Amino acid sequence: MSKRTRAASLTTFVAASVAFGAVLAGPADATGKDTSASKHTSTNASAKVMKAKAKATKGKASAWPKFLSASQLPPHPSSSWTAGKVTDGVPDELRFCIQDTLPGYDSRYRDFRTDLETNAQQLTFVVGSSAKAKALATRLNKDIRACATRIEQSDPETEAALKDYGKLSVEEGAHAYGLHTETSWGATDINLYSVGRDGRAVTLVRWAQMGDFSDAPVKAFKKTTTTAVNKLY
Repeated sequence: MSKRTRAASLTTFVAASVAFGAVLAGPADATGKDTSASKHTSTNASAKVMKAKAKATKGKASAWPKFLSASQLPPHPSSSWTAGKVTDGVPDELRFCIQDTLPGYDSRYRDFRTDLETNAQQLTFVVGSSAKAKALATRLNKDIRACATRIEQSDPETEAALKDYGKLSVEEGAHAYGLHTETSWGATDINLYSVGRDGRAVTLVRWAQMGDFSDAPVKAFKKTTTTAVNKLY
């Protein structure tokens, strides 16, 4: 069976879930008076408003948490990592496990790829307060712990097992997991997940390739997670 046929099981589940699933104008001067002064004042006011908006937008962009770089992913034995652009939204590879938590949050993500089938994603949310971020992190951890059961309920031909790799001492905390899936036709895939938080920011990291728990670079993934959380702010 080709590698393409044995593509990551979660990608299949994602595809299945997707299938189901003013400018204000003032009155004209009726008296014919010179309006150049008022026009000049209006122009200055508009310029100030535009400048203020640009400054706010720039501040918002610079305040967004930083993402992992390709070199900070777990080293691959035969291929280097390539990092995609930071993009608004949620990557398809993560939707299946966390779809119940997604609505209503601003998020950005970055894809990572090797020349083979190993891939990774980092998804980051920024919410209104540290309390809301804590609640979001709690829900994401709950989603990941429940994902193996969701996979088996979604596809009777697939068996899934979760391993809890424990907490990581970084900023407001992080937690790492392993998720193995195996289909009735023999495709086997290993995924590593982690959720971490720093202030109002929550980040989720996923690493995946063909294999089982013995193929998971748990130590290196924990290091990647620690770096991801430290880079948020």
